Amino acid sequence: MQDIYITGGAMTAFGRHTGVLAPELAQQAILGAMDDAGVSPRDIQAIYCANVLGGMILGQLIVRDLGFNGVPVYNVENACASGATGVHLARHALLAQQYETVLVFGVEQLTALGGGTIPMQRNDHKTDLYAKAGMVLPAVYAMRGTRFLHERDASRADLAAIAVKNRHNGSLNEYAQQRTTTTVEEVLASRMIADPLTLLQCCPSQVDGAAAVVVSTRRPAQSRPVRVLSSAVVSGLREEARDDILDAEITARAARQAYEEAGVGPQDVDVVELHDAFTIAELLYYEALGLAPHGEAVSLLKSGATQLGGRVPVNPSGGLLAKGHPLGATGVAQMVEVMWHLQGRAGARQVAGASIGLTQCTGGGIAGVDHAASSVHLLGV
Repeated sequence: MQDIYITGGAMTAFGRHTGVLAPELAQQAILGAMDDAGVSPRDIQAIYCANVLGGMILGQLIVRDLGFNGVPVYNVENACASGATGVHLARHALLAQQYETVLVFGVEQLTALGGGTIPMQRNDHKTDLYAKAGMVLPAVYAMRGTRFLHERDASRADLAAIAVKNRHNGSLNEYAQQRTTTTVEEVLASRMIADPLTLLQCCPSQVDGAAAVVVSTRRPAQSRPVRVLSSAVVSGLREEARDDILDAEITARAARQAYEEAGVGPQDVDVVELHDAFTIAELLYYEALGLAPHGEAVSLLKSGATQLGGRVPVNPSGGLLAKGHPLGATGVAQMVEVMWHLQGRAGARQVAGASIGLTQCTGGGIAGVDHAASSVHLLGV
């Protein structure tokens, strides 16, 4: 199979960018990624713009003044998995030899929306009824957290420990929105959002940011070029009454596809960036990604394996909990972070000797479905 490379990447800091419009944020990331890749607009043959809430033809608006000379722009929306889906589609076009070099970027400006939870899908009658009854995403994950505490040998402190770990990592990341450390006691004492999830166990909803990568079939002149080893995007299955809410089936299915395509297993992964929108999500994804056997997520956490310096550090960027979650940018930013680790460019949070990294992004709330989309990518040097 044709090798596909991430030849350059960049992101803006995630946080409140008062007075800066979404196109400006995206342009910062785009220019940074092209500079990192050593390419100019004339080298880019197609553009993929990932965004959830920014409106129509946002991609064309963003690149209008950057000199791309009419190359095709594809606008991609797939909830929180939008950015990762953009990379997935770009990779397929490259494998089909439609293009040689493309640009993928994601951007979101959530501070312009006034805050609050992101609603579930509203143009579906059943989902609308669920949402009116209070079934927002924090409530969905709170139910998973409650069930997790009931079924597993776990405590509320174990959930809080995820926030402590990721906030520590975020304190080392100049791109993260949250740069302060915290303690288990502080996490548990923070304001209750949806029992058992407190404020510090939920990713910030007021955040802006952008990220971009250049993806190409041309091998870059780098000492450690990063390849996209595999890419999987799947949709959720219709749930039945007997389904286990702790079984992140959609992510497990995407992971199986990605591992099989790359010819590697969970034991080969050195660094992971996953979708920790809530603390319970990271624990569930440990098992769905095969990092821990069924029922052993808390044991993996307590062993220190997922901390910086551990066997397989998870969310060294700080994850969504600390770095922030500007929806369309998240999946692309995860890949930029992993690229930096694989190339030894991650600074104080560097995972030593990393050669294979995994990114995972899940998104979308639809009644009766285990998420709308999930993506898993494996990158390697």
